[in-house]
Amino acid sequence: MFNKRVKIKELLTWEPAQQEVTVMGWVRTFRNNQFIALNDGSTNTNLQVVVELGKYEDDFLKRITTSSSLKVTGTVIASQGKGQKLEIKAATLEILGDSDPEKYPLQPKKHSLEFLREKAHLRFRTNTFGSVFRVRHSLAFAIHKFFHEKGFLYMHTPIITASDAEGAGEMFRVTTLPFDNPPRNEDGSINFKEDFFGRTTNLTVSGQLEGELAATAFGEIYTFGPTFRAENSNTTRHLAEFWMIEPEMAFCDLEDNMNLAEEFIKYIIRFAMEHNREDLEFLAARLAEEEKQLPADKRSDMGLIEKLEFVLNNNFERITYTEAIDILLQSPAYKKKKFQYEVKWGVDMQSEHERYLVEKHFKKPVIVTNYPKEFKAFYMRMNEDGKTVAAMDILAPGIGEIVGGSQREERMEVLEARMKEMNIPAEELWWYLDTRRFGTVPHAGFGLGFERMVLFVTGMSNIRDVIAFPRAPKTAEF
Repeated sequence: MFNKRVKIKELLTWEPAQQEVTVMGWVRTFRNNQFIALNDGSTNTNLQVVVELGKYEDDFLKRITTSSSLKVTGTVIASQGKGQKLEIKAATLEILGDSDPEKYPLQPKKHSLEFLREKAHLRFRTNTFGSVFRVRHSLAFAIHKFFHEKGFLYMHTPIITASDAEGAGEMFRVTTLPFDNPPRNEDGSINFKEDFFGRTTNLTVSGQLEGELAATAFGEIYTFGPTFRAENSNTTRHLAEFWMIEPEMAFCDLEDNMNLAEEFIKYIIRFAMEHNREDLEFLAARLAEEEKQLPADKRSDMGLIEKLEFVLNNNFERITYTEAIDILLQSPAYKKKKFQYEVKWGVDMQSEHERYLVEKHFKKPVIVTNYPKEFKAFYMRMNEDGKTVAAMDILAPGIGEIVGGSQREERMEVLEARMKEMNIPAEELWWYLDTRRFGTVPHAGFGLGFERMVLFVTGMSNIRDVIAFPRAPKTAEF
């Protein structure tokens, strides 16, 4: 029976005492027709299976190739070689699936991440991606655990929506209308009344607006689901399809929001540190090796484990946007004209500015608050100065913005004026405005891009390497 197998990760914790076991996995290497390195994905550490010389025909042994799958039954014995405590002395070997060594693209050698992106359906079988996706799993589990322990309700908000929560307009349209001959109105525009939903619809950019509806009934909720941006950004930190965690809390202001976000980030990092130490140490060694190729001024001051522990052990720095701009204007980088983008009050800080604040100035995560209203969303609460909103971004080393959030505008008249100012049709968001009509309360929330969090924790350099099947401009394979 297949369910009698023992996972390699568990088996490697045993003390060898002639136990009879069955293991299954994929062959990493096969040496001297005697030593099989077997891996089942539960850990990066391979299990050595020892085959008795002369027991099997040559034709059978030739089929034991890299990535062929085996069922092995045998005895757990103390290992004679270095590097492992135990091994399996095989009693029976069964080949479950062959792998043609002439065609299998991932031979046991070092492959570039660019090459592996082209083989995304097989890259899980490498140590790097094994570690990345086990860490990703732990972070996802920790997210649900954190909010559950705090009494938050998990909400599933719609993936197909008729609203643009961000007001940015960079959305994927969903339609059943024929592209070659869509129905048209008298003025030549497309008649969406004949579409499936009877109106224009898109893939969601955020579950926040629907989340606010739930928060004004349940108090505290969170969403964790896919979001989509039709943004033509070919960078190492943008995806067209990504996962977002969005808590929304009634009876909550900007300070409460910052406190929760910092506690949340530390909680999930700590969970991964406790449950994925082996994977993180592997990724730390990989990152250190990668950084040796970089010029000295491009290398990180800390290793991966050191960086994660530093985040856990230090309070995040909290500054206003105005203070951030002042720091940038006084910086040696600005004075030596090293910034590519303009620095002045009223501009949206770019990644280079955010990373300077985090990596060079404070050398730890930074929360920036009270941004100019001009480049922030309509739902953010207006501050008393009339120029800034109660927004907050958390900036992390290596990637810049990792969390964006705000206290929401609960005052009906202020919210309506802001929507008018930004040309957002109030009649389409009547349901959202009802939360301000019927028992409005101060409330706040934030969004954390899950892949950016995984990127930060794993030390990977490209966001396409922390999601199974990346979706980006001109990229929709697998």
